[in-house]
Amino acid sequence: MVPRTLPEPEVSVRYPRDGSRSIPLGRLLLADFEGSVPWRVFRSRHGQAHLSGSYWAATTGGHVVYESRLELARLLLADFDPEVTSVYAQPCLLAGVAGGRARRHVPDFLLGLRGGTVRVVNVKPAGRLADPKIAEALAWPGELFRAHGWDYQVWSGEDPVVLDNVRFLAGYRRPSVISAEGVARAWESVRDGEQLAAAEYRLAGGNPPHTARPALLALLWSGRLVTDLSRVLSGSSVLSRRG
Repeated sequence: MVPRTLPEPEVSVRYPRDGSRSIPLGRLLLADFEGSVPWRVFRSRHGQAHLSGSYWAATTGGHVVYESRLELARLLLADFDPEVTSVYAQPCLLAGVAGGRARRHVPDFLLGLRGGTVRVVNVKPAGRLADPKIAEALAWPGELFRAHGWDYQVWSGEDPVVLDNVRFLAGYRRPSVISAEGVARAWESVRDGEQLAAAEYRLAGGNPPHTARPALLALLWSGRLVTDLSRVLSGSSVLSRRG
């Protein structure tokens, strides 16, 4: 008896004008997601358990949707990561066979990284990963995407201090918040290895030190300045230039 050939895994991507297009996973490229829209449409309703919404990402220059606070946290970290060049939420519908039966799955995020790497991310609270059904449902997409040469991550959270610092710095991610001239002046002024408070004082030039803070925080958001974010961001935070 000749064994039956299993169908090749397939990915469906949705576009605003042309509807969805199905692509064999073996031929899927990051470029196939350009101009795409989320596979699912989020609708808010009274009493819903999750907080959904949209976040303006500096990485993309546009809004990216999320379905929960935990997804928003992962989205913030992706937007802050200088290695991330593109972000797609609910990027596609993956259809394949696992455990002898047909499966369908919509990942939470797809991230394009510098150097051409692609990372598929699913967000799930750590407590729910102990459920064997949930763990198995998240495992089979990872096997397929890794076999395709892409990274795969199941993400459950970050150090709360790091996340709080990134959330705070995100307030300075929009180019319209601080003038480009102010950011350039701060970059020329800051010294490698000095504390944030000292940089503020010198940059303020006799004005209240807090007036110089936004430009320095914008540089921290962009990654041109770095500091230890595992500690609460404060005037004693030591700055390093990463230009």
